[in-house]
Amino acid sequence: MRVLAAGDHFVRNALIAEALRRDLADAAALDLTELTLPWPLEPFGPVGEVEEASDSEDALISALDGVEVCVTQMAPFTERVLDAAPALKLIAVCRSWPVNVNVAAARDRGVRVVCAPGRNAAATAEFTLGLMLCAMRRIPEAHNSLTSKGHWDGSCYTYEHSGTELEDTAVGVVGHGAVGSRVARVLGAFGSAVSVYDPYVRGEVHGTRTASLEALLVRSRVLTLHARLTRETRGMIGPHELSLMPRGAVLVNTARGAIVDTEALCDALDSGQLAAAALDVYEEEPPRPGSRLFATPNLVLTPHVGGASREVARKAAAFIATEIRRYAVGRG
Repeated sequence: MRVLAAGDHFVRNALIAEALRRDLADAAALDLTELTLPWPLEPFGPVGEVEEASDSEDALISALDGVEVCVTQMAPFTERVLDAAPALKLIAVCRSWPVNVNVAAARDRGVRVVCAPGRNAAATAEFTLGLMLCAMRRIPEAHNSLTSKGHWDGSCYTYEHSGTELEDTAVGVVGHGAVGSRVARVLGAFGSAVSVYDPYVRGEVHGTRTASLEALLVRSRVLTLHARLTRETRGMIGPHELSLMPRGAVLVNTARGAIVDTEALCDALDSGQLAAAALDVYEEEPPRPGSRLFATPNLVLTPHVGGASREVARKAAAFIATEIRRYAVGRG
């Protein structure tokens, strides 16, 4: 079986190769070739008709010659690429969702697509809590006051500059999937009063289920977003929604940037409607130089690294190796 490992600088080809050789019963018959994509040293973006991929169609087409299975995280499987790879039978995507693949076009060509749902749920949930604490307790601001000014800034301990606690704070969680449910559970351990809004989840939630987004917003002193980006959720948090939150609230977004109206967010921070916000994701990634985000106060920014842990890369490679073993058994 000829397999292409089209890894990158996060899910490395060495991790993919190790997982495949460990899991495949006939590893000796594995014909493994490699292509290293530039992500994350170069950002992903739209490529052809797919949403998030490395701009590497030509290199991928060349590497796919005679390949039956491709393991990747960022390779752009557009119609153009699929048409150039007639031997391809399986695309194994090391992500929670195959946004780098034209799934309909693959299906039309008889190519199966698998992915690794939940691979970064724990990492993103932990990072979310970290951002939340940074925004609420002004940890980056305190760090910068000491390191950049070179002196002990006592104003960090004044009432006006002190942060707020999670204990007994009303926290709204939008989205109770693999990430949101973990965040809600940990918030409960902090002693937060957790409310959850997710119209697609049935059964029990970690906290109190809320019937509408508006009902959640009016009571949430902290709002954390974990919804998938869809037509319904794009721009979900705009001027009206932010105005419903208690004055001085905090917003955290580690889901997708386009869920939040960036201009409305900056307006809310400038006016004091929001006391702070923390973003790991953006409407445009990376934000353009001179973006208003860089000049807005009380805003913690990180470069879409919530799901970046070494465990995530290893989990993704192992999960995909299991899927390829299943394929190989069926193929044989």
